[in-house]
Amino acid sequence: MRYIMNRLGFFVLSLWAAVTINFILPRMMPGSPADAMFAKFQGQLTPAALEAMKKAYGIGQSSLWQQYIDYLHGLLTFDWGLSFMQYPTPVKDMIQGSIPWTLGLVGFSTVLSVFIGTTLGVYISWKRRGFLDNTLPIVSMIFQAMPYFWVALLFVFIFGFKLNWFPMAHGYDPSLTPGFTGSYITSIINHAFLPGITLLLGSLSGWIVGMRNNMMYTLGEDYVTFAEAKGVSTSRLMFSYAARNAILPQLTSFAIAIGNVVSGSILTEQVFSYPGIGNQLTSAVQSQDFPMIQASFLLIAVAVLVANLIVDLLYSRLDPRIRTGRGVEG
Repeated sequence: MRYIMNRLGFFVLSLWAAVTINFILPRMMPGSPADAMFAKFQGQLTPAALEAMKKAYGIGQSSLWQQYIDYLHGLLTFDWGLSFMQYPTPVKDMIQGSIPWTLGLVGFSTVLSVFIGTTLGVYISWKRRGFLDNTLPIVSMIFQAMPYFWVALLFVFIFGFKLNWFPMAHGYDPSLTPGFTGSYITSIINHAFLPGITLLLGSLSGWIVGMRNNMMYTLGEDYVTFAEAKGVSTSRLMFSYAARNAILPQLTSFAIAIGNVVSGSILTEQVFSYPGIGNQLTSAVQSQDFPMIQASFLLIAVAVLVANLIVDLLYSRLDPRIRTGRGVEG
């Protein structure tokens, strides 16, 4: 119970710090959204129009402390304000429209990458020094070493432009009416394939190499050797004895990866003009859309903190030494 309370206390403190920093950072940016929009019109607006725009946005109408109180109240009531760049659309509606695309694309790619990478890591460590053990980590590292956006541009050029196998942009065919129909779902899958495979190939190496190294260390433990000498079956020795203990460090990486799902892969979404939260966040930063930036960063921070809290609690169930506060030697 003490361990759980400590974790919950750390979660609340971290959440407050994230919320406060999320409030401060956009206000440290130079200029204001009204000034940015004024510059876009290239002198076609009068200073009186600029002042009217600032008043409409609520800029400079209250003290910073009052803005902080209003900000906290808005978070608790899910009133995240109106978007500056798509005024007067509520930020909540924009988030609701974009986050399913990111969760579907990045979330599915992340889970698939973890499953495939961990499984391959277990297999090649068991068949160590074999062909796959010698080649697979190197090949996967080559893709990981390449920047996401460069691989995305390469796939767009080859499979989208040259071969015309997959669409090069957007989340679905604009000529289709969104709905639970076969053609619409097929269009979504078709449009998500290239960005999905880009994310998958870019993250696969970490899971393969990480699980392989953990397994190699675990397979050298005395209890594994003892179980093998007792005649435990291969599958049970591989999964129940070795992989079950070797997978613990992977959980921490998985928590970080799941937390980062909400932020999406910003550059990949930019290359494919994918309508996810990463694309929205980039546009919001360029337009100095404070409410949208705050809402996006808050979602990202909360997702990371919640994912880490879940893994901390799960860790205590899988390894009692963490719950009791004893070290490995204890």
